Amino acid sequence: MHLNDIKPAPGSRRARRRVGRGIGSGFGKTAGRGHKGQKARSGGFHKLGFEGGQMPLQRRLPKRGFSSPLARATAEIRLSDVEKMKAETIDLAALKEAGVVPKEASGAKLILSGKLTRKVTVKGIGVSKGARAAVQAAGGSLVDLREKPKAPPKPPVEVKAPPPKEEKKAKAKAKGEPADKGEGAPKAKGAQSGPERGAERGGEKADKGKDAGKSKGADKSKGKKE
Repeated sequence: MHLNDIKPAPGSRRARRRVGRGIGSGFGKTAGRGHKGQKARSGGFHKLGFEGGQMPLQRRLPKRGFSSPLARATAEIRLSDVEKMKAETIDLAALKEAGVVPKEASGAKLILSGKLTRKVTVKGIGVSKGARAAVQAAGGSLVDLREKPKAPPKPPVEVKAPPPKEEKKAKAKAKGEPADKGEGAPKAKGAQSGPERGAERGGEKADKGKDAGKSKGADKSKGKKE
């Protein structure tokens, strides 16, 4: 075999379709685009997802959750992966060397998946509650675990009881004011409530009506006598 005899596999490199080169090719005249319309024009291409003006599918569907940027930085390790490793100390460097986690990972967490039958020392990585129990049950130990920082406890809220009435009265006497607003100082002339004013006006109108009726009756009796 020589270099000039080497050829690509049949069918791997198809010839480019040449359109608009006469009716004999099958792609002449309209060049496979059909008659008229937006897609038949040059530059007649709309953006991806465009549905003619109606609300596109990617905007109609509800959105939920998010993609964490730290998902790739923190890798998950199964107990079965640790079982296959030869190293006795399981840390981030040993996991990268064994190819269990990617090299760009900045952290790792051991989760309860699979079985662990040998004694290992887990160092400097996160461990779930179930995986911790499995490591300890196999006779292993946990050193310098990477855990989430806990929030400090909130200080207790003090609820102050309202002062008794005797203290209020004593403070009011010291200031020279009446202890209760309803007791003590009499109301001024202008300081009357709405119902009291209405009652007074109604009484005045009734008195005026009585006086007017009496005067009319006196006038009628005088006319009869005359």
